[in-house]
Amino acid sequence: MASMAHPIFTLSTKPDTKKRRYVAADGKSYVEIRPNMIGLATVHDRDVLIYCISQVMAALNDGKQVHRTLRFKAYDLLVATNRPVAGTGYSGLKAALERLQGTQIETNITTGGVEQIDGFSLIDRYRIVRETRDGRMLDLEVTLSDWVFNAIAGDDVLTLNRRYFQLRKPLERRLYELARKQCGMQPEWKCGLDKLKDRTGSTSSDKEFRRLVKAICKADQEHNHMPDYAFRMDADILTVTPKPEFLENYAPKPEQDRLTGGYILPLSPDTLERARELAPTWDIKVLVGEWRNYAARQQNPPKNPDAAFLGFCKSWFKKRGRNGW
Repeated sequence: MASMAHPIFTLSTKPDTKKRRYVAADGKSYVEIRPNMIGLATVHDRDVLIYCISQVMAALNDGKQVHRTLRFKAYDLLVATNRPVAGTGYSGLKAALERLQGTQIETNITTGGVEQIDGFSLIDRYRIVRETRDGRMLDLEVTLSDWVFNAIAGDDVLTLNRRYFQLRKPLERRLYELARKQCGMQPEWKCGLDKLKDRTGSTSSDKEFRRLVKAICKADQEHNHMPDYAFRMDADILTVTPKPEFLENYAPKPEQDRLTGGYILPLSPDTLERARELAPTWDIKVLVGEWRNYAARQQNPPKNPDAAFLGFCKSWFKKRGRNGW
């Protein structure tokens, strides 16, 4: 989340060797990014970090012990992040690893309840475990920095839409990251163009930055290519709103019963009383349990639990009649 709020990764597609320092609005927290000779880590290099974080999160969700060092197939990473699996994909991956390790960061941002005021790389080291005869890497080992690992352990992470990896323009990716971090599931988020430029880390002129943002907004209105959020700009104010499919996919799921797996969906007293009229011979507690188990087998929980339960009771009584005695 910290890397989504601050422009740690460069938008440039050419080697960017400029040192940068960003100070938060409170004047207390800061981020200073120092490149090595081959330049800063790019927005596209971040794919490697996202993939590593997803592997750690998946292991945590499965109750497994996790470590800073991960080993995986280079091919799996390329496929997951929508990169070419030919020679250019592997050479690009190696360059990304070099930039991620070479980019030095100094910050006092707190992640996972730990405040670090020191310098570190995004990844401590990488190792190409095996190469084929034509030089193509097969297995990789990547050791994440303490800062990144603390963020994962502290759950300072956000899920990203897989379509994020289909965005080829660095500014498109950065706008999505800001929308995911700043807007979330709120009705909207607004940001003036001057502040937006600072948040993206863009080095374009004000005129060119305005043109680029307008072009992205127009393309999204015409082709709906930006995942999760809609973007529009009026009078140098960018307005971001969640798209309907995002609200459906990311809305918090109801709690599930550990024994039955059924959704624990609240029902109003009026609904229970109406259900007794629709299925007069049945035990309402039995019907509530049956309906919750039924709802758990559906792809998504019902948007209107009361209406869904009444419909279930009506259908149940019609099929089974007075067998509830």
